[in-house]
Amino acid sequence: MHAYRIDGLAPETFAPLFALDDAALRAHGMRRVVADSPTGYPCRVSLAEAAPGERLLLLTFAHHDCDGPYRASGPIFVREDAMRAPTLRNRLPSILGTRHLSLRAYDADGWMLQARALEGRDAEAAMQELFDDPRTARIHAHNARYGCFLCAIDREPAQG
Repeated sequence: MHAYRIDGLAPETFAPLFALDDAALRAHGMRRVVADSPTGYPCRVSLAEAAPGERLLLLTFAHHDCDGPYRASGPIFVREDAMRAPTLRNRLPSILGTRHLSLRAYDADGWMLQARALEGRDAEAAMQELFDDPRTARIHAHNARYGCFLCAIDREPAQG
């Protein structure tokens, strides 16, 4: 089994945005939303679903900031007052298990090596197969239907 790590984003990056009014958010391409179901609003800071009634921001985030053709940004949700998820080691967050996913494997220079579309229940096995390629340094998980960036899965150095 390949060892890996997943980190939530730092909440400090987004906290000031919640003080902006809706017009200011719109001027920056962001929207304030309220979760209306127990699924469908995966927070990129807490790596957990927002509960119905929780306020979130929907904004663009540069999740693959590299020099090359695969540089990318996309939508993410951030819950108001979200606490950063503890680092997950060798386990996937529950927000992956209930979605149709796109997994994209990148090398250390940010070049895409492989990509897969799959059901979330199959994510662990597919991720391990992508890490079988020793060039794979990081895997990005996206919601395949709506395109939201869910998390980056980083290869951990081999223990030995």
